[in-house]
Amino acid sequence: MSRKIEYLYKTPKTLLNKGTGFLSGYSHSLNPYTGCTFGCSYCYVRRMPVSTFRNAEWGSWVDIKKEASDIFRKELLRAKTKGPVTIFMSSSTDPYQPIEYKEQITRSLLEVMAQHPPDFLLVQTRSPLVRRDIDLFVHLKDKVRVSMTIETDLEEIRKHFAPDAPPIASRLKTLQLLAEAGVPTQVAIAPMLPSSEGFAEILHPLVNRVCVDDYFMGDGSGGKRTRSLGIQNLYTKLGLEEWYHPSAYRLVYERLKQVFSEDQLYVSQEGFEP
Repeated sequence: MSRKIEYLYKTPKTLLNKGTGFLSGYSHSLNPYTGCTFGCSYCYVRRMPVSTFRNAEWGSWVDIKKEASDIFRKELLRAKTKGPVTIFMSSSTDPYQPIEYKEQITRSLLEVMAQHPPDFLLVQTRSPLVRRDIDLFVHLKDKVRVSMTIETDLEEIRKHFAPDAPPIASRLKTLQLLAEAGVPTQVAIAPMLPSSEGFAEILHPLVNRVCVDDYFMGDGSGGKRTRSLGIQNLYTKLGLEEWYHPSAYRLVYERLKQVFSEDQLYVSQEGFEP
C-alpha cells in the first residue's frame, strides 16, 4: 500500500449509535473505528459527513477509539435494561481493516459481548482477519451472523474497483473456516460488481444465505451518493456499462437462483436485517 495513512487515537464519548435509515431494523450500530483504509472506490461513506468534513481523502486516515471496551460495556449493559439489543457492526467502517491486527479494538468489543450477549449481532466485513475471532463467535452461537462482502468472483474486477481490499480467494477461504466452525454466515454481494456465470457455483458449498445489493438500493440515497462519486465512468472505461443499471442485479439474482433456493436469497436491506 503506497498511500500514507494517518492514524489518530481518540477517546469517544459514546460507541453505540441508534439504528436509523437502512439499519432501522437494529437497535444500534457500532463502529470500532472512524475511517477505513480499504478505501474502496464505490464506498458510500465517502459522501457522508464523517468523510466530507474531513479534509483528507477517504482511505487515508483512521481514528482508533481508545478505551472502547470500557465505554461499550457500560453502554451495552444500560441498553439491555431498556429492551432487546441488536447490533450492526459496522455501518461506516470495516471492523477488520488492517489496523485491527495491531489494535484489536473489534476483538475487545466482542469480548464484552461474549460476557454480555446482545440479542443479535451482525458483523459486516470484507476482511479475512474476521477468522481470528472464531472463538468468540462460537461463544455467541446463533446470536451472531458474519456477513462477508464478496462483490465479485473476478479478481481483475476487484483490483479495478477496490485495489486495497483483500483478495477474493482469501475471503472465500475465510467463509469456509467460519462454516466449519459452525458460525452463522452469509455472503453480501454488495455492492454487486461484474461477475462470472460461475459465481453462484463458487458460493454454493460455502454458505446457505446470500444477499444481493447494488448502488441504487444500498447506498442510502437511491444511488445519488454513488453517482456523485463518478463510479459510472469506471464502468464505461472498462466497457461494462450494462452492469451499472438498476436492473443489473436481476442477472446475478437469476444465476444464484439456479443453485440456491429462494428462501436462501435476499435483496438489499432485508438481507441485513437482524
